[in-house]
Amino acid sequence: MAKVCELTGKGPVSGNRVSHANNKTKRRFLPNLQKKRIYLPEQDAWVEIKLSTSVLRTIDKKGLDAVLKDAAAKGLIVY
Repeated sequence: MAKVCELTGKGPVSGNRVSHANNKTKRRFLPNLQKKRIYLPEQDAWVEIKLSTSVLRTIDKKGLDAVLKDAAAKGLIVY
């Protein structure tokens, strides 16, 4: 799936583009996705996944194991 974070499921949302004359047309807000190579020590392998930058900041803060366990508890991934 394109434009979707593989860890959180965060994807595009819709909104309005508002002109100076207050005319409204539909637009999409895309998530800030980055491709990253992450090492999984349990599988002894490198995995390339698309992550949002907010998840990358959370991984830096909490650690990869805590983020993966939280995502598994929410049913987003199988860990």
